[in-house]
Amino acid sequence: MALPVMRRDLSPWTWDPFRELEDLRQRMSQLAQSVFGESEVTAWSPLAEVEETDDAYVVQLELPGVRRDDLTVEVVGSELAVHGEVKERERTGVLRRSTRRYGQFDYRLTLPADVDADRVSAELADGVLTVRVPKTEKAKPHHIEITSR
Repeated sequence: MALPVMRRDLSPWTWDPFRELEDLRQRMSQLAQSVFGESEVTAWSPLAEVEETDDAYVVQLELPGVRRDDLTVEVVGSELAVHGEVKERERTGVLRRSTRRYGQFDYRLTLPADVDADRVSAELADGVLTVRVPKTEKAKPHHIEITSR
């Protein structure tokens, strides 16, 4: 069976559904800001990855342009909470289009019961916040050697 041929029209007038969705999101955000005020709609959640290793859970958040002083990382009960703010920079020219998010953000993650909340560490490098949540000793996998008779 032959597969359909995908053609790409490289003209600037092609329809881009993702651009339209982003424009709709921006318009809805502007409408919500006009109705509810600035503080209600500026909170957002950054893109994140959560990875489980043998000895820890590693959470990576994409935070380009965020300074260390503008971040707060806390473990509250069984929840990891990251709060901060992306500040809009001063511009000298006219901004024609932007898809970046600005303002306060919150990221929350419910942690499993097998973590050591006292040894959580966080590092910000190259616009990525890496939070390492170690597992307790009893939660780490133990290798059992098999013997033969």
